[in-house]
Amino acid sequence: MESTSQVDNDDKKSMAPPPLAMADDAFPTPADLARATATHRQGAFVIASRKLPISRAGPIARLEASLGIPVPEMIFGDNAVRVTHEPTGWAVEFNARDALDAVDKTGANMLQVAHARSWTASRENGDAVGAAGGRFEVVRPFDWSYSTTYRGTVADGEGRKEFAYSEEATRPIPLDLLRRRDPILFFDEVVLYESELDDNGVSALSVKVRVHERRMLLLARLFMRLDGVLVRVRDTRVYVDFEAEEVTREYTAREGGFEDTKRALLMTGLRPDEITVALRDANRLSELLPIVEQTLESVSLKS
Repeated sequence: MESTSQVDNDDKKSMAPPPLAMADDAFPTPADLARATATHRQGAFVIASRKLPISRAGPIARLEASLGIPVPEMIFGDNAVRVTHEPTGWAVEFNARDALDAVDKTGANMLQVAHARSWTASRENGDAVGAAGGRFEVVRPFDWSYSTTYRGTVADGEGRKEFAYSEEATRPIPLDLLRRRDPILFFDEVVLYESELDDNGVSALSVKVRVHERRMLLLARLFMRLDGVLVRVRDTRVYVDFEAEEVTREYTAREGGFEDTKRALLMTGLRPDEITVALRDANRLSELLPIVEQTLESVSLKS
């Protein structure tokens, strides 16, 4: 039940620097990564989170080259949240690089608004200015709303344990237990990326984690609002039962038309000026948007 802002050698291995980091980068150094990482041990699990400033030009350029698309204006490429089962080495991690790699790169799911057509075309023609500030050649269209389908990066560890659905073993996340006012032993919120969609709205991916004595919940949320077009909230919840050593992952995708969402807010009794504020509140919008996809799966790690 120990919490610390400094990781030990084992934890450094589990929250290793991103694969794109190079030795000639002045920042972040291994010491910077260690200082930015907070860890908490609970039962057989280690929960680690790392927060650093927006990535610099060099790492951004390499990230864009690796992904094949420009990255959002605000990219926190060194940030991550990881939950590790120490006995087996099984882990699930959330990081910006893998999240952006799950963005559609075919153009099949590309949203269009009047202003976006010329903006997207310029990016496709090689005139894109990436987050690093330089020109970036894009060889194919991509989902410029950054609506990732990312549900975490899983390391299956010993025994190759994987998430799966089972009628006998997979149980819904016990929201009633999570609503109890049990002491919070560890909490953090980590932003992975954010874009203003060239002043057409917002797209942001963040991760919250809170740990109690017997259980923990991680919420990775993609909030995308394309003004005049669409609103999306995609939630990945990871629930851990420390005593049973079981991990449940629930993915819920919600979305609705922009005008439909405004009308739904109006029906709640909000004034027009209050609706403008509410359209920035993912928590409020998630209660109104219809579910378009939902999955539930689990993994048992107890030997």
